[in-house]
Amino acid sequence: MSPKHKPLVWLHEQPQTPPLSQKARIETGYLLRLLQSGMNLTLPQSRPMPSIGIHCHELRIQDENKIWRLFYRIDADAIIVILWAEKKTTKTPGEIIDLCRKRLKAYDAED
Repeated sequence: MSPKHKPLVWLHEQPQTPPLSQKARIETGYLLRLLQSGMNLTLPQSRPMPSIGIHCHELRIQDENKIWRLFYRIDADAIIVILWAEKKTTKTPGEIIDLCRKRLKAYDAED
């Protein structure tokens, strides 16, 4: 990895095949690499998630027959991958938001 790229910090296990298709894994890796290089992504790939916290976003990955949500935060020194889950509803469920907040709180307490 280039010294110009921010490292990824996974607070959730990394997506595997299955359940992600090979194409979805490649897209996920590509979008994460763009984030690591400092690029800001917007809709339709990414949207802000202020309900989780400051600098938090949802990355959307279209798979063969489903959409995945990958929640992340952009820190000065890293991209924090908080959680990834299958998108089953149009609105992010409250328990997902709460879990993301809890993981970030625990991560921030480690510093």
